[in-house]
Amino acid sequence: MANKKTYGNMSKAEIIKEEKAKLNGIYAKLEAKTKKSVSSLIDEAAFMAASLYELREIINEKGYTEEYQNGASQSGTKKCSEVEIYIQLSKNYMSIIKQLTDLLPKEDMTKQPKDDGFDDFVNGREDV
Repeated sequence: MANKKTYGNMSKAEIIKEEKAKLNGIYAKLEAKTKKSVSSLIDEAAFMAASLYELREIINEKGYTEEYQNGASQSGTKKCSEVEIYIQLSKNYMSIIKQLTDLLPKEDMTKQPKDDGFDDFVNGREDV
């Protein structure tokens, strides 16, 4: 999900631009062909990250619940609509981020790390 970053007085368009730049940096390792095909996913993820930030700000101000009145006799407290939207949007955001992350090149775990001489140093000590 988006970092818990404070964007101050930035507009939503500025936040989206910053998030898009961040995501493009993270997914810069994608092959050129793949990168072209996922640019719309990056755009959507940037929009969602900015929207999640906005919703968090609203929820922090209003709280998680709101009062409602349906007719003369039915009233109470319910989850506020921003919380509902936040929950759904965060699920969709995580889904897009997972799709993008799954496209990143996998590190070859079968390669042995370069020998830095540490084992020879430890094993060659006389006090051990």
